[in-house]
Amino acid sequence: MIKLSSKISVRPLQTGVLKGITISTSQRCYSTRNRIFTKNTNYFYTTNSSSNNQNQYNDKGNIKFWWTTAITTAVAGSLGFYFNDYMSQRHVDRSTSSIEDNNSQLYKSTLPVESTETLKYNTNKEELNQLIVDLKSVLENNNDNYTSSSSDLKQHSDSDFNTHHPTENQRPLIVLFPHSTEQVSKILKLCHDANVPVIPYSGGSSLEGHYLPTRYPTISIDISKFMDNIIKFDKTDLDVTVQGGLPWETLNDFLNNQGLLFGCDPGPGAQIAGCVANSCSGTNAYRYGTMKENILSLTVVLPDGTIIKTKKRPKKSSAGYNLNGLFCGSEGTLGIITEVVVKCHVKPKFENVVVVSFPSIAQAAACTSNITQEGIPVNAMELLDDNMMHLININDQTEKNDWVEKPTIFFKIGGNTKEILTELIKEMEKVSKKHEAINFEFAPDEDTVDELWEARKVALWSVLDSAKVLSKNAKIWTTDVAVPISKFSEIIRETKLEMNKSGLINAIAGHAGDGNFHAFIVYTNKEELQKCQVIVKNMVKRALDAEGTCTGEHGVGIGKRQFLLQELGQDPVDLMRKIKLAIDPKRIMNPDKIFTIDPNEPEYVDNEF
Repeated sequence: MIKLSSKISVRPLQTGVLKGITISTSQRCYSTRNRIFTKNTNYFYTTNSSSNNQNQYNDKGNIKFWWTTAITTAVAGSLGFYFNDYMSQRHVDRSTSSIEDNNSQLYKSTLPVESTETLKYNTNKEELNQLIVDLKSVLENNNDNYTSSSSDLKQHSDSDFNTHHPTENQRPLIVLFPHSTEQVSKILKLCHDANVPVIPYSGGSSLEGHYLPTRYPTISIDISKFMDNIIKFDKTDLDVTVQGGLPWETLNDFLNNQGLLFGCDPGPGAQIAGCVANSCSGTNAYRYGTMKENILSLTVVLPDGTIIKTKKRPKKSSAGYNLNGLFCGSEGTLGIITEVVVKCHVKPKFENVVVVSFPSIAQAAACTSNITQEGIPVNAMELLDDNMMHLININDQTEKNDWVEKPTIFFKIGGNTKEILTELIKEMEKVSKKHEAINFEFAPDEDTVDELWEARKVALWSVLDSAKVLSKNAKIWTTDVAVPISKFSEIIRETKLEMNKSGLINAIAGHAGDGNFHAFIVYTNKEELQKCQVIVKNMVKRALDAEGTCTGEHGVGIGKRQFLLQELGQDPVDLMRKIKLAIDPKRIMNPDKIFTIDPNEPEYVDNEF
């Protein structure tokens, strides 16, 4: 505030009469003890309180004018400052309130589905037609690179093995067959810009409705037709770079010729990208680990077309987030896996298969546990129950059709000498007898090895053949759970009792070495489907009560979304949803899989028959 003395002396530095001088409140005022001046003026004034009256202006009007101007300026400036501060604070408060009201989840670590917006995809026919034109252009307008035939659309929507099945209207608009990562990127960018969902497809061997087109419209991207090449093989480093559409059997055959093998062995027809997306494993997981332990690096195309590579080729790395782990098991909901660098394992020089039958599941499981505790090295331990052995016999799925129809363990063993195998077989026989084995056999020569192991690999097809004999409309509900080894036999026993009581054709196959088992149940109508649903629900509940998981290797898809929530609880699933929307904010990648992403999800999304 400017203080003025009662006597003011004003002396201009320029000659002229002082008229019409105003001081705007927007001008900055400065004061010293003896000076008043304003910025951006040509006048300089001094005050003097001495008794010397020379050159003083005694005009009372001028004194009154300056007095009024000074006070007005001071008051106006103060009021302006406080008003501006008040309005600024009010704006911040209103902005913060708006953020809290409208975007309360923005600053939270998790995302409940209720906090998301209702899904709305582009259904404008003209824009969809233009999108199809643009997609075909990316694929050089070559008819070999896409299809809209009804049979192909159906094939890319469902299989007999799925737990959930689409309606007649749930079909993709078109199936695309890209040749490269770059083409996949261009396709995803177009779909992202057009706000149209995309479903990745490779082998089509998944079981929980993973590639079911739940939304209209949908584009299916199938990498199996052209993206099935081995890009680079490095025998010294024991790794191989492949495209995602390569069948795992093809890769394994290639590696076998090099004295190596692929660590996983999932169901027939599975392809490498699908193995990663579903975090597969198979019979060899006991010895070589699941898919996530066999990945060195991934090339992934994100929903907006961005191409990333998760790592280079080191055998280990602690650099940054484990993006391999993020995309392994993501079931096509975060991006499309186009290339994979896979670990290779040295194949044993000699292998054999040992088949042992037991009076009960409990004794079979106790034997496998004892073998593990004794430190006897085996590459696989697979259990088939009495029902499965019976189905294999009656359907002639193997050359041998006189299998003992009792719970049976198939052991795969290997070593660098035949003497090592001989010693292993002796040790295994000793442990088996301790658990009252009723039959113990092994392959006498190399030709018989594959024959014995074949029974394990045809388990699913044996159940399917029995189903088709029962009815041409028969379907198989194939599902899995995994539990701690100590609970393995108990959970299987209780599940078998319930399945047998239902009167439905059923069987069990299990990876005894890691506590993972599969149930196969045949149904032909809605009434039998409901029985299946109850059996599976109880089976999963037993597994979760035993501190297990709702799925050991099949994945969640549509079929086990509610069980995932029961297993992990709300917050972990909400965290997954937060990650999903961070990478895929438009929610176009394989919508509705693993967990719900739409607070108003239509009923037809979760279709079971």
